[in-house]
Amino acid sequence: MNQALNRLSRRLTALFSMIFKVAQRQADHKQLTHHIIALNQKQSSRDIINEVALCLKELLNYRLFAFVVKKKKAVDVWLDPRMYKKSLEEIILNDFHVENKNDLNYLNQTFHPDDQEEKFNIKDLVFYEVSEENCYCRIYMLPQKQWYSHHDDVVNLILQGCAAALSQQVKIENLKTAAVIDPLTGCYNRREFETQLKRNMAGAIRHKTKLSVFLFDLDHFKRVNDTYGHLAGDKVLQEVTALVQRNMRTGDILARYGGEEFIAILPETDKTRAMELADRLRIKISNKRIVHDKETITVTASFGVSELTPQADMTRIIQDADTMLYRAKLNGRNTVMPGVIKVLPSNSSERANTLVRV
Repeated sequence: MNQALNRLSRRLTALFSMIFKVAQRQADHKQLTHHIIALNQKQSSRDIINEVALCLKELLNYRLFAFVVKKKKAVDVWLDPRMYKKSLEEIILNDFHVENKNDLNYLNQTFHPDDQEEKFNIKDLVFYEVSEENCYCRIYMLPQKQWYSHHDDVVNLILQGCAAALSQQVKIENLKTAAVIDPLTGCYNRREFETQLKRNMAGAIRHKTKLSVFLFDLDHFKRVNDTYGHLAGDKVLQEVTALVQRNMRTGDILARYGGEEFIAILPETDKTRAMELADRLRIKISNKRIVHDKETITVTASFGVSELTPQADMTRIIQDADTMLYRAKLNGRNTVMPGVIKVLPSNSSERANTLVRV
């Protein structure tokens, strides 16, 4: 009798388990259909990735989710939650052959030094990948709830839908980018700079925050072209702008203003801080060694800095920076105007530096 009851119990358990799995599969596919439809209605790469994250959060209740997209010149990372950044970052750098973690662009998170960090067992990490003609993607996950056999199908289906939508969006974004990016240096062109300056000035006035601009050009750049050739000159422009961009904040904006002249917008930055940044960049440029056809080329740059004032409009803030650049040229080049120098008091035992504006 007991044996018969045990057999019946096992059969009922197996039956209910099968019914539950079928019901679970049907519910998952219903949610999946909803999200795939939503994917094709998104208007940006960020929104597409966010929809994938929402879908997989509902279906898998992940503990960690990261969506990584490699485009032509960037690696974008959507991470949830941010406490896994350090643990996952080395894996991403290795998988995507990225040398510098500063080249990872985090789409949905900002990070703080005191953030709590979590580690995980790499054996628990699962990943899926998809490749399209203009982007390569990987999803990394630590699933938290029970993993059913059909979940692999669910993830692959959402990835296929995502890849098609993302590939199309990247094409659109590339077309938009081509219209605003200087093709040689990869920074904004002059027209887009003016659009960005208007927007940032309006924001600074509305929120009553500081905004500064610096304008710089390379000293005696014609000599570089005359001595080493125009290809060498192009390489100098590319490497100098890459150096400047690496040493600016994410929210700062650099544009090619014309020839060897460049201009930057520094939101939430007063003139003193802008001058200090300009001087750091000036030193880095002067220390840069650029190799072309076995020749080593060095250049210097002069900077002019201005700040948004209640009386200033877009024309005025650019004119002020241009006036300061002209003064920097008159003062011997390879300098910043107005400048900040450090003076150590000669008659004091204190070792504190005093900042003096010149």
